[in-house]
Amino acid sequence: MGCCNSFLRSESEKWSHQSQQQQQRRRPSLSLQAAEDSGGGSRGREVPAFDQFSLAELREATNGFIPENVVSESVDKAPNVVYKGRLQNRRWIAVKKFTKTAWPDPKQFAVSFSSRPLTHPSSRFEEAWGVGKLRHRRLANLIGYCCEGDERLLVAEYMPNDTLAKHLFHWENQTIEWAMRLRVAFYMAEALEYCSNEERPLYHDLNAYRVLFDEDGDPRLSCFGFMKNSRDGKSYSTNLAYTPPEYLRNGRVTPESVIFSFGTVLLDLLSGKRIPPTHALDMIRDKNTLVLMDSHLEGNFSTEEATTLVDLASQCLQYEPRDRPGTKKLVATLELLQRKSEVPSHIMMGLEKQHEEAPPLQQPLSPMGEACSRMDLTAIHQILVMTHYRDDEVTNELSFQEWTQQMRDMLEARKRGDFAFRDKEFKTAIECYSQFIDVGTMISPTVYARRSLCHLLCDQPDAALRDAMQAQCLYPDWPTAFYMQAVALAKLNMQGDSLDMLNEAAKLEEKRQKNTRGS
Repeated sequence: MGCCNSFLRSESEKWSHQSQQQQQRRRPSLSLQAAEDSGGGSRGREVPAFDQFSLAELREATNGFIPENVVSESVDKAPNVVYKGRLQNRRWIAVKKFTKTAWPDPKQFAVSFSSRPLTHPSSRFEEAWGVGKLRHRRLANLIGYCCEGDERLLVAEYMPNDTLAKHLFHWENQTIEWAMRLRVAFYMAEALEYCSNEERPLYHDLNAYRVLFDEDGDPRLSCFGFMKNSRDGKSYSTNLAYTPPEYLRNGRVTPESVIFSFGTVLLDLLSGKRIPPTHALDMIRDKNTLVLMDSHLEGNFSTEEATTLVDLASQCLQYEPRDRPGTKKLVATLELLQRKSEVPSHIMMGLEKQHEEAPPLQQPLSPMGEACSRMDLTAIHQILVMTHYRDDEVTNELSFQEWTQQMRDMLEARKRGDFAFRDKEFKTAIECYSQFIDVGTMISPTVYARRSLCHLLCDQPDAALRDAMQAQCLYPDWPTAFYMQAVALAKLNMQGDSLDMLNEAAKLEEKRQKNTRGS
């Protein structure tokens, strides 16, 4: 009986191809490869893998690139516009739209963001092709690009809470408090150190407009600064007074140039206004540190901490690049200044925490759908027990030669898993189902769905989501796979994605019922 309700490995290859086609139609909104060790991602907010978007997708996401969605527009030296948009999977994005003259050769633009090393890369593109691989919680990460016809676009995570420049220079309700300014400096140093460790140390035109605040009020460094603004564009478009002196001499950006620019951001944080580095250095040499400080911080900052920050800014702004500190020293110095680490950034910034609006359900739900929408794991368990393996499509019978001892052991492991699952011994069920899956001779989406529920009941939502996604890969149009993803996503506090999965599952069930009635 078990052999009739399982899939042979030969069928796995066919389903894998079907799954690839299905995923092209239904772009996944998640990546389960968040780089936790490097600080990338955070639980419940995974960054999607770098991908190529169609112009139609981005046009729909931005409502046809309407002016109301423009969030920033460059100066004439580097013509580009950034739009806010929202993909069908409900992810907010920032789309940077270049003119054709900025990148006249589509091949050069596309290859600049390839995930593979260039065969014959020019120096202009060596700095760009790996940007899509960068993933860190201190970056507004690049998630894709589009190159169709005359259009050249980059796609990044959208940061809803404006720029550091807005909060420092053009604030309306409150200025940034001292502890938060220290946090901004520290987070930016962490971003630069990560990029340096990933051999992407060059950042073009680092300034307060490049620092963005996410939905939690945490500062992030815009990924757009890792590329020049165009094939022949300039690396610095700001006032020459803030440009590294060596760039004025030879037109080249070096890691030390980035440190100089970081020093100008430190000046911004200290003073609350734009002060030319040469003028600031004169004030520092004359020991007029207090004159340099933002008057709105009077009495609300530590003189000792301010002195340390002023000294660090002075080191970063040294005329000779070799005299400037490295990113490790920046991080080490700023880490010692961190205060109020237990206070969330959005509270210190006076921002309201942004919550995702739940999309309405578009389809009526089946008992399985209702149980998943209520997060009723007991009801889901009862339904999976009753359903047994009837949703696993029947394929070929096993031949006599395939009835090896290994096969018998594998089927016995699944049988023990089924008994444990029925008796609510979920840890044992995970072990037994894992033995069945690891052999790999036969595959079963139902086993993955059952193990997914076991992981949920053992408070392992990440593992549950992986199993539910694997069930979908094996059976691309199986509603149960989507329902289990919905529950796992809800457990991960990703309510928007969870409801999207519920809707998708309901549509698939309706489609299945229509096909059944039609036949």
